[in-house]
Amino acid sequence: MKSLDELKVDAKQGKESTVTGAWPLKIDKTQSTVLKKGSGAEVKADSTVTLDYVGVDARDGKVFDSSYKRGQAVTFPLQQVVPGFRKGLAGHRVGDQVLVMMPGSDGYDASGGNPEAGIQKGDSLIFVVEIKELTPTEATGEKVDPPAGLPTVSMAKDGPKVNIGKASKPSKLVTQPLIKGKGNKITANDVVTVKYRSWAWSTGKVVDDGYDDPGIQGMLQQTIPAWQEGLAGQTAGSRLLIIAPPNKAYPEGSPDKKVKKGETMIYVIDVLRAEKG
Repeated sequence: MKSLDELKVDAKQGKESTVTGAWPLKIDKTQSTVLKKGSGAEVKADSTVTLDYVGVDARDGKVFDSSYKRGQAVTFPLQQVVPGFRKGLAGHRVGDQVLVMMPGSDGYDASGGNPEAGIQKGDSLIFVVEIKELTPTEATGEKVDPPAGLPTVSMAKDGPKVNIGKASKPSKLVTQPLIKGKGNKITANDVVTVKYRSWAWSTGKVVDDGYDDPGIQGMLQQTIPAWQEGLAGQTAGSRLLIIAPPNKAYPEGSPDKKVKKGETMIYVIDVLRAEKG
């Protein structure tokens, strides 16, 4: 197969599109084309995107995955999906509906196929994708001047820096917005996408660095108490300074993170996105 013109697509907005062709079909190189043009921000190869899609195996024309059937759009970093998805969507825009077809080498060949989805090694895959939203790459909103007496936070090219200086170590949880986002209010049951960096109060050294990541996604309920209590009630888009006493972080320490027992932790968190869990 040389061109996507060999496929017939019944493109629907907000519903599962259908794709027909002279199955089985194969393609040598990932191709994409716009079915419906949008006008939003451009998708980059390292973007985190929210989209609806239907996936079709070009070996037999069967649907192997559909966000429409699950009833919920999905959000993920393009760096963490099969290469064909990244190649097929990069350069398109929010609001676009895109037809993507990829060879097995850009799909699941590296893992020997995907038996759970019925995908065999060598299968070319077809996706019809509606690009809904891009997750911001950093906090955006109104800057907040924190009160005196807290560690100071500055932003460098590689992310936040913390200077404890003469600040007094608090005995209770501190949550201080540094940027007030304009997104939806975060609830205890939300799935949040964040970038963050943490430091040990006793040394001032970085403990955990998730700021280079395009966005770490997880359920707020499954995080440490300091995050659960500190993020709930804040707004998506915010940058937060959280100071967590031991009982709100790692009461017994954390050998994996090299956090000693009784350590107070400092976090700077960019809440990029929050959605219902």
